[in-house]
Amino acid sequence: MSSQTKAKLPVIDLSMENLKPGTNSWSLTSNDVCHALEEYGCFIARYNEVSSELHDAIFQASDELFDLPMETKVLNVSDKLGFGYAGNYKSMPIFEAIGIENGATIEGIQSFTNLMWPSKNNNFCKTTTLFSKLLSEIGNAVLRMVFECYGVEKYYDSHIESTTHLLRFIKYRASKMNESHIGLHPHTDKDFLSILDQNQVKALQIETKDGEWIEFEPSPCTFVVMAGDAFTAWSNGRIHAPFHRVTMTANEAKYTIGLFMFMREMVETPVELVDEEHPLRFKPFNQFSYLQYCNEEGTKFKCPLIAYCGI
Repeated sequence: MSSQTKAKLPVIDLSMENLKPGTNSWSLTSNDVCHALEEYGCFIARYNEVSSELHDAIFQASDELFDLPMETKVLNVSDKLGFGYAGNYKSMPIFEAIGIENGATIEGIQSFTNLMWPSKNNNFCKTTTLFSKLLSEIGNAVLRMVFECYGVEKYYDSHIESTTHLLRFIKYRASKMNESHIGLHPHTDKDFLSILDQNQVKALQIETKDGEWIEFEPSPCTFVVMAGDAFTAWSNGRIHAPFHRVTMTANEAKYTIGLFMFMREMVETPVELVDEEHPLRFKPFNQFSYLQYCNEEGTKFKCPLIAYCGI
């Protein structure tokens, strides 16, 4: 009898020895990263620069943040969809999220901390700043690898200069009796690239191109690196943005902390990625206008990216 092998997400070692540009290990790792993002749209990154102490500290900080009174949490507002406080959805009652705009800068994190804790919370600010810095280093390294693999590394510096970050704290509480287990409906991320850290509660599921759902099993020093719709458009369809969902069956809360990378400038496919075999598939677009579209007219489409800017 033959048994069908269940799909698994690629695991890639992003230890410091593999993150030195120009080395053989950098080149090999770059190829692995590019292949994983093309085939799965994501991969599990092993990254030991985030110590177990920092990992524990950031989730303690997350717990402290969500324990704040609702009247404090709702003070966090933004004109960008998903960048402020979110929660109390009828279809997802167990979901709650709090975003920090400019979440990879000390200024953005300090401003948010002062809003949530007017009497100061230096420990939250220090822990979050260090954690966000390390996640942004993962994101920057992954982008540089892909840009080099595609031969468009000359655009890397200007791309990073145009990047802005959302640091988002997410909580999925345990479902009550007769309550929906849905933490997040199936969706693709609308950003360029996401880096996610999670506590040890399983709930995140990622869909393969073949329609199989893979459940991510959290473990220490591992992060999910996931491509968003903007990366798909920029790469002229080479990079895959995967559908993913959160389904809660555990009796304890799940916490996720994600760094989401957006472009302030227009998302535009480099001319080098357009040829006879790869005709241009997407028009240039603004990511934040696209975000708004996805919350309005785009809800009618399974693939709002094609509806919004497809050619």
